[in-house]
Amino acid sequence: MSKPAVLVTFDSMKNANSGYFSFGKGLGNALIAQNSDRFKLEYYMFKNTTYFFDKKVDIMYLSRLHNIHFPARNKFDLVHFTDQTCRLKPYKVNAKKIMTIHDINNVHLKFKPQRKIDAHINKLRRYISYCDKVVTISAFVANDILHFIPEVKDKLRVIYNGADKLSVPDNHVPVFLPKTPFLFTIGLLSVQKGFHLLPPLLKGNDFELVISGIETPHKNRIIEEAEKYGCKERVIITGPVSESDKAWYYKNCSAFVFPSIAEGFGLPVIEAMYFGKPVFLSKFTSLPEVGGEAAYYFDNFEPEHMQYVFKEGMLDFDTNKRSAAIIKHAERFSWESTAKQYLELYNECLNG
Repeated sequence: MSKPAVLVTFDSMKNANSGYFSFGKGLGNALIAQNSDRFKLEYYMFKNTTYFFDKKVDIMYLSRLHNIHFPARNKFDLVHFTDQTCRLKPYKVNAKKIMTIHDINNVHLKFKPQRKIDAHINKLRRYISYCDKVVTISAFVANDILHFIPEVKDKLRVIYNGADKLSVPDNHVPVFLPKTPFLFTIGLLSVQKGFHLLPPLLKGNDFELVISGIETPHKNRIIEEAEKYGCKERVIITGPVSESDKAWYYKNCSAFVFPSIAEGFGLPVIEAMYFGKPVFLSKFTSLPEVGGEAAYYFDNFEPEHMQYVFKEGMLDFDTNKRSAAIIKHAERFSWESTAKQYLELYNECLNG
C-alpha cells in the first residue's frame, strides 16, 4: 500500500532573518525526523531559499505560474499550508487541506485602517473555507480567529510552536562585542515590536542594549528615544545577525527584553529562556500565554513602570536563582512535540 503524499508549504522561508524562516526550519526538520516513513513528504519552497533541509526531503519549487495553474493539483493526498500568506492558494489543490495561522495582528494595531483589517479578515475567511482543519500557534490567536470567523469553530485547534535550543560555537565572537553587561532583543524594527520603549531601562545603570533584526525607518525613532534618555552610545542596532551571533547574545546577555504589542507566539522568548535568562515582556496578545509564570511583564509602557518592573525582576531572578525554572518552562516547547502533533493531525485529516 502506498504512503499518503503530503505537501508542506515552506515558501515563507525566503528571508533567513524572519520568524517564518525559524518556524519553517524547526518544523520542517522535526517533521522529517518524526515521520517514521508514515507519509511521503514533499516541501514547497522558493528556489533562492538558503536552506533546503539537507536534501532529506523532496522539494517542489514555487513558480508564479502556479497562480494560474498548479500542475500538481491532483498529486497529493494532503496539503499543509504552514502560514496564512498562501502563495499557493488552497483552491488550487484537490486534496485534504490544513492551514496554520500565526496571527491576525492587524486587528490589534490601532494605526491600521478598518478597511484594511476587514479585507484581511475576509481573505482569511475565504482561505479557511477551503480547508479541512485550521491550526493556530497559540490559544490567543485561536480566540482572535473565533471572534472574527466563528464558523471555523469545529475545525480549529491549537498546536504551539517549538523553539530551537541554540548553541554557541567554541570561541565565537559576534560582529558587535558589547563592552559592558547588556540587554538583548531581536526582531523586525517595527513600531509594534516596541523597541523604542526600551531606552528608559538603561537609566541608572551601565547596561548596553543590543537590538538585532531587519532595519526599517523606525530605527530613527529608537535612536531619538535613546538620545532623549542620554544613552545613545549604549544602544547598538546591529541589523540582521547570524544564528551563531544570535545564540551568543542570548547566552551572554543579562536579560532578554521584548515589549511587543502584537505576537502570535514569540519564538525569541523561548529561545532566550532555553539559556535560562530573565525575560521581560509586554502583557499583550500571546506573550503572557507563552512566557507564563517564568517571565516578567510590563503592564504598561510608562518609563517609571518599566524601570520598576525591570529592577524588581532582576532582583527576583538573582535572589531566587530562577534560571533552572526558566529553562524547565522553555522545555515545554519543542519542535519534536510540535511535529508529532501535526503528523497526528495529518493522519486524522486523511482518515476522518
